[in-house]
Amino acid sequence: MAVGQQAGRPPLRTHQRLALTALEQAWASGRRRAWTVLPPGAGKTRVGLETAEALLASGEVERVVVLGPNTAIVGQWEAQAAALDLALTAWTYQAVALFDPDAEVDEQGEEQSQVARLHENGRARVEELRAAGPLLLVLDECHHLLEVWGRLLAELLADLPDARVLGLTATPPAALTREQAELVDTLFGGTVFEASIPAVVREGDLAPFAELVWLVPPTPHEAAWVDSSAERFAELVAALADPSFGSVPFLEWLDRRLVERSASGAATGADASWARLAAAEPGLADAALRLHHAGMLTLPPGARPTEEHRRDPSADDWVLLVGDWATGHLLRSEDPADAAALEGVRRALPAVGHVLTRNGVRRGRSPIDRVLARSEAKTHAAVEIARVEQQALGERRRLLVLCDHESATATLPVDLRGVLSEQAGSAHAVLAALVSDPAGSDALLVTGSTVAGGVPTLEGLVAHVATTDAGLAASLRVSPEPTVPGGAVHRLEGPWTSRRWVPHVTRFLEQGGTTVLVGTRGLLGEGWDARSVSGLVDLTSVTTTTAVVQTRGRALRTDPTHPDKVAVNWSVVCVSDRHPQGDRDWLRLVRKHAGFFGVDADGEVVDGVGHIDPAFSPYAAPPDSEVDAVNARMVLRAEDRAGIRERWRVGEPYADRPGRTVRVRPRRAGTVGTLATPVPVAVRLAGLEPRPPVPQATPGGPVLGGGALLAGVLGPGLDLPVVALVVLTVALVAALLLRRTTLAGRGRALVAAAAVPPSVEQVAGAVADALHDCGLVGAGAAALAVEVDASGEYRCRLAGVPEPESEVFARALDEALGPVLSPRYVVPRHLLLDRPRPTSELVAAARGRLLEPDGTVWHPVPTVLGVRAERAAAYARAFDHWVGGGEALYTGSPEGAGVLAAQRGSDPFDVATVMRRHWT
Repeated sequence: MAVGQQAGRPPLRTHQRLALTALEQAWASGRRRAWTVLPPGAGKTRVGLETAEALLASGEVERVVVLGPNTAIVGQWEAQAAALDLALTAWTYQAVALFDPDAEVDEQGEEQSQVARLHENGRARVEELRAAGPLLLVLDECHHLLEVWGRLLAELLADLPDARVLGLTATPPAALTREQAELVDTLFGGTVFEASIPAVVREGDLAPFAELVWLVPPTPHEAAWVDSSAERFAELVAALADPSFGSVPFLEWLDRRLVERSASGAATGADASWARLAAAEPGLADAALRLHHAGMLTLPPGARPTEEHRRDPSADDWVLLVGDWATGHLLRSEDPADAAALEGVRRALPAVGHVLTRNGVRRGRSPIDRVLARSEAKTHAAVEIARVEQQALGERRRLLVLCDHESATATLPVDLRGVLSEQAGSAHAVLAALVSDPAGSDALLVTGSTVAGGVPTLEGLVAHVATTDAGLAASLRVSPEPTVPGGAVHRLEGPWTSRRWVPHVTRFLEQGGTTVLVGTRGLLGEGWDARSVSGLVDLTSVTTTTAVVQTRGRALRTDPTHPDKVAVNWSVVCVSDRHPQGDRDWLRLVRKHAGFFGVDADGEVVDGVGHIDPAFSPYAAPPDSEVDAVNARMVLRAEDRAGIRERWRVGEPYADRPGRTVRVRPRRAGTVGTLATPVPVAVRLAGLEPRPPVPQATPGGPVLGGGALLAGVLGPGLDLPVVALVVLTVALVAALLLRRTTLAGRGRALVAAAAVPPSVEQVAGAVADALHDCGLVGAGAAALAVEVDASGEYRCRLAGVPEPESEVFARALDEALGPVLSPRYVVPRHLLLDRPRPTSELVAAARGRLLEPDGTVWHPVPTVLGVRAERAAAYARAFDHWVGGGEALYTGSPEGAGVLAAQRGSDPFDVATVMRRHWT
């Protein structure tokens, strides 16, 4: 099979060509299964058809069968195959994977195989595949198989050992669960080709885009309920700090339990003990460290808080810790004080979606989660976004608004009746709000059973249908009564199937009959395409990476009629810092963007919520006081479409490689310097390795020349030897004074330079070189990339290395810049203060002589470099080169233990650090 280009067909895009080349090489190497990853809009269908055509032409296969997740995608395959005059069979996964509920066990009561459990229609399809002869089986959007039918896929492929199998997906391997990744490796042997969304944007085959958020607090009516719901839990949290609450106070119990659990097992030492506990019970360890951050718990030995721990405990943290207290003590006690404490816990837990049973705490329905997810404030936000997009694009606006459901699918629980309306969060509620506002008056709704909108828009749609299907148009009418009494929304009545109607609505949108289309993710998500869509408003609650990639893919198609198209995807999030679970919607946003790359306001392509705003943390929502400021920043970015395009740098080279960045922000001025080179050592401090001496000026020449000149001017009448001696003496004294003054000035400058704290670049250079010397990363300080933005934040990364090595560097740098907690080794940094000094000391400094330091600061050796003495020594050498220091000191020694006891908790650099995943 050769990758070529037939006349009359659109040229292959870069990543289509690369994918086909990779597949050709895979088949030639003897592989019979291939897993290929291309983002939505990158042309997976074309890759599959070109592969099928080549294999059919070569005789390697005689039949092509395509399985897809829905009828829309199956229809695309059939239509494009017909255009190429290519024969293939296309089925939905459901057409095969329809199970007989009565066939779980056979007549002997044994569990049946997945294939045996299929409905007779599904078994017939499987038999057809078995009998097909040489076969190419294309599994489109095959992540669905991993999520739902993994076992069935394994059995099906085992029955087709000679078939060529091509898996096509938009879900990147990094987003798969461990079980899914193992299944892919088992069934397909790993990924043959992968392209990321940023790579396809750089090529110009997807539209540049920005991910933005619109934050809303609950409505005043909802907020009143939120406050009352939070009150009982707040009382419990306050009581937990009271030593008289229970016979064994909560904090005492927790401290005791942490010691017991970290001490269990065979490992010894504080570091090993805490690491074992963190690995075995990560939730407990994380919750304890956040409790330490809140000042309620001493730092457990060996623990090291990171970014995720530098915030107050969440409701889930409290529930986990209180649950341990309840099951380990309260439920077993007969003390009246414990019975009262138990009742307080039992009353408070329902406010955060948990209940206390005889067996401990279990998760129940979380009413606050439902209030935030369906808040009516989100509906109002959709209208505001429509207004922003109208102002930014005018008639070119094509906005897609996606909801979870057409209408409410479940009755509200009793405690939320009167808090939320029955239809809150539904597509119908959003449509009604849009149509009632000038910014969305032309909005149109299409779902699996309904087309609705304002009367003028529906009449326009009927006229549009008449241009291609007069018979259908003649059977349509706009309902005379609105869907809600007094409302502006009406339904379009007539014959209905989504497969028939969605194409009409899509063309109506493309031609500008409506500029706001409202629908459900199930219908207008995966498999639906409209190239003119300029933006998305995401009101859904789904958080899987697969769904996020597919949802955002709706807006990323390029538009041939507008080559400068830039898409903006909005997520609407309801937050409240007045409730312990008021961040639930924010955490949904975090899960949606984990593993999803986007460009931030500074032009860096990063993973997670950091690309929405560099100030966003995946661990904590912005406080209510910042909501308006955040939204204002989002509006400014949405209006700057040209800036978004520029930041993507379309057409520029790229590596398509992810890595890790450490972002460093000094908490106060003067804690880090600004030097970007190794320490300019001319000052030698006692206890340091000898430094090269400062080059000395050559003495005497100019002085002697001056004396001879003076003697010539005075003439021969004087005793020249005497005159020369006088002149020489004066000149020598003057020269010595001048030289002393010069050396003192030079020494003063050197001392001042040595007194400047080391820079982030210097510490990063030491970390990179040490890791490289130890064989842990493939490049040293020469590969450092360090940037400083306008706010003074440093962004450090090790460029050109695989992502795992980039992460090793990032974690090590984060620890090197962090406080002294419980490292195995520390390294010294001797201090000089920029203070008045005797001239003799300054002259000595200029001549490279030893000076006594004004003090010594100890810095932690990063964990990965502290596991062995030779690694710690390598770090000490690199630290000495870049910063200035001495030998590494083992904290398990008597001297090291004393240093650690004195330095524990100190924070020499006093910086805030966060780690982010970036794309190069």
